[in-house]
Amino acid sequence: MIEVSLNTFEREVIEASRQLPVLVDFWAPWCGPCRALGPVLERLEVALAGRFKLVKVNSDDNPELSQQFMVRSIPYVLAFSDGNPVDGFIGALPEGQIRQFLDRLLPGSSEAERRRAHQLAGAGDFPGAIAALQKAIEADADNDEAKLDLADVLLNRLPSPPDTQQLEQADQALAALGPRGQADTRAAALRTRLASLREAAALPDLATLRAQVAAHGSDLKARSALAQRYIADGDHEKALEELLEIIRRDRHYDGGAARQSFLSVLELAAGQPALVSEYRKRLSSVLN
Repeated sequence: MIEVSLNTFEREVIEASRQLPVLVDFWAPWCGPCRALGPVLERLEVALAGRFKLVKVNSDDNPELSQQFMVRSIPYVLAFSDGNPVDGFIGALPEGQIRQFLDRLLPGSSEAERRRAHQLAGAGDFPGAIAALQKAIEADADNDEAKLDLADVLLNRLPSPPDTQQLEQADQALAALGPRGQADTRAAALRTRLASLREAAALPDLATLRAQVAAHGSDLKARSALAQRYIADGDHEKALEELLEIIRRDRHYDGGAARQSFLSVLELAAGQPALVSEYRKRLSSVLN
């Protein structure tokens, strides 16, 4: 349990809730029911071994937060998940009712492993993240988000280029997706990345491909090969530039494959919002 204020709320609650649920206990020193509820919440935080994070907000010292979350009566407990308030209760409930509240809020074992994998990946422990995601899938074979996360770590987070075993593991994770997972835009992007990595092994080196395109700008096959090399290397901007030039010259080239690859690279580049925005506009300009 920690005390938070307006200055630390974003970090300790909003951002932290993207990794695991956060319970915010709005209280005040003069509030008798608050003093009764606090120890129960603290005991449950320890008993549940880190499955949720407990923070306390002194409503008297932080009127801005109380106003923002419309606190009218205390104790008031507000639960956050993935950056948003999702549930709450008012008053000093009995421990049994609080446990029922937590049962609805806390993720199952599969989702808990998936969230742990995010923490491990964020700390740079990619082998640990892979192991956690594999446990998540073992616990719930229908957890498509864990399968997508596993493919993402294998294809995008490990030292490049991934070895044959990593490519095979990623392929298996993508093949195991259910219908909804197969339709996810992340799946299409990861398949594009996987295909590019496999194709890159048979492509000429980057300098040779650049020379071919420089000498024969209208050779769309050469441009496509260069784009695949850039995708395999993780150079999203240059890949988008080559794919856009193919679309500009022949939007139906290879059955529209360049456009589909372009959209998949935008998804792969989601962590570069300015780049994505610029190239979405440029694609629209070319198509219209």
